[in-house]
Amino acid sequence: MAKARSAPDLYLITATLLILTIGVIMVYSASAVLAFREHGDSFYYLKRQGLFAVLGVVAMFFTMNVDYWIWKKYAKIGLLVCFALLLIVLVPGIGDVRGGARSWLGIGSFGIQPSEFMKMGMIIYLSKLLSEKQSGITEFTKGLLPPLALMGLAFGLIMLQPDLGTGAVLCGASLLIIFTAGARLKHLGLLGLVGLAGFVGLIIAAPYRLKRITAFLDPWSDPLGAGYQIIQSLYAIGPGGLVGLGLGMSRQKYSYLPEPQTDFIFSIVSEELGFIGAATVLLLFLLLIWRGMRAAVTAPDTFGSLLAVGITGMIAVQVIINIGVVIGMFPVTGITLPLVSAGGSSLTLILASLGILLNISRYSR
Repeated sequence: MAKARSAPDLYLITATLLILTIGVIMVYSASAVLAFREHGDSFYYLKRQGLFAVLGVVAMFFTMNVDYWIWKKYAKIGLLVCFALLLIVLVPGIGDVRGGARSWLGIGSFGIQPSEFMKMGMIIYLSKLLSEKQSGITEFTKGLLPPLALMGLAFGLIMLQPDLGTGAVLCGASLLIIFTAGARLKHLGLLGLVGLAGFVGLIIAAPYRLKRITAFLDPWSDPLGAGYQIIQSLYAIGPGGLVGLGLGMSRQKYSYLPEPQTDFIFSIVSEELGFIGAATVLLLFLLLIWRGMRAAVTAPDTFGSLLAVGITGMIAVQVIINIGVVIGMFPVTGITLPLVSAGGSSLTLILASLGILLNISRYSR
């Protein structure tokens, strides 16, 4: 590609680094009590978050300076590796079970989630596939079915772990790419009906998911069981008021709210920083999503445009699901808040993917 690179999107970099900084601070605030009780070190989760944040920022600046179309060259190999990792993690004795899902590969407290890599691998491959065969996407059998089959296979392997939340994010980002590539709305509508039927089937197949649905509809029907997390989350958000109880002053993190440093960290943000703090985080995410979509619109080629849509969509879907769960709009899914929740491979990978998005912004028309 002959076009010279310009400076990356300053708004996108600023929003990313500000959200990351808030995340590191809030991980310490939310986890200090838990970390001291479990590990004898109140800085345990802060050290981990700081390490992966540094690694992630290094990865972001690396991918920001690597021309994005190189990922198109290795898209097929990357997707095959991701599928292989999803199969390996399912093997008993190799994959680690954490939080009820066999979704980790690693040693001790350090590990990677192959499903996180699959999200990015699928986004890159679908962007390549549909940029090369965009004219055929309006045909269901030859154009739409192949990418849907790949998405369905990846979703199926992730559900064997099982991890419905990550599978939902993968499908959401993939469908955004397929829609942007020009798929017909009637085809996607029929797909939505099939997906709804499949979702109902997944709920029926696993009783714990049905409990989550009933707890979502009426958490007080089981306040000490399936409804406990939602109730405790709302107990955290309510007292926050306009300005919050103050940084470090959360009451719910004292063994009341489960996973305060990961899935429900936005509850602690709302409790300690109030409406102003929570709104600030949301506005920063909106800024990030807006600039990501702007990079997609102004990208110089179809591959860059679809890739930017996929990366931005992946983050947007994850934010919507996480905050929807925290405020009681969605059933509990186990999805973390990007750049804010405590994480290892997921944090590093998100920052690396944002680096790719920043590189696309360097070639804006």
